[in-house]
Amino acid sequence: MDKLTIINQNGQLLVDSREVGEMVEKRHDHLLRDIDGYVAILSKSTAPNFGVSDFFIETTYQDTTGRKLKCYLLTRKGCEMVANKLTGEKGVLFTAAYVTKFEEMEQTIQNPFSNLSPEVKAIFFLDQKQQEIESRVERLEVSKTVDYGQQLELTNLGRKQVISILEGKDGPAYRDRSLRGKVFSSLWSDFKGYFNVESYKNTRVLDMDKAKEYISSWRPQGKLLREIEDANRQMSFS
Repeated sequence: MDKLTIINQNGQLLVDSREVGEMVEKRHDHLLRDIDGYVAILSKSTAPNFGVSDFFIETTYQDTTGRKLKCYLLTRKGCEMVANKLTGEKGVLFTAAYVTKFEEMEQTIQNPFSNLSPEVKAIFFLDQKQQEIESRVERLEVSKTVDYGQQLELTNLGRKQVISILEGKDGPAYRDRSLRGKVFSSLWSDFKGYFNVESYKNTRVLDMDKAKEYISSWRPQGKLLREIEDANRQMSFS
């Protein structure tokens, strides 16, 4: 009676009707006839909790001659229904067997390490902790922002790019303090928008190379570009 096998089918625990028949010493065709009767009654019920598949799932198996024959997979509710129809010692032993086996399987699903040795449990525990540490480190690496030295590198690169755009410190556009301020402001405004940060100081370390590339290739657009060109042109004519 304690040899009942519980099938875990996509998280649903089931028992094969052939095995139930052997346990209760009942011919399988007779058990199928009984279950067919239960299914017929359940099918007529309008109660929302009396779905046939909550008790019995019809399926097939292949016998030794290759024929496909009918059988049922019983849920815990299905086992209870069959057990309630049994009397005497067979009913008691079957009930004890399926209740015990279902509880064992449910505990295994909830805690897959419950049946492992202490040594194996320790290995799984250490592995889980290692994965948690690696995951935490990865999150830190992803969110880590540039340090002071890297911030300074970005500002120096930005200054160099602006000086180049304004045609050098001696260029008319650069000497125009207001225009120079606009260019610096535009550069860092575009930078913050591109990298979605409140300040270049919040640039992620992972984005450092991309940030340097962005600054080195940045160019003013539209009205600001025209102001730079006009400033340099006007001063060159004077």
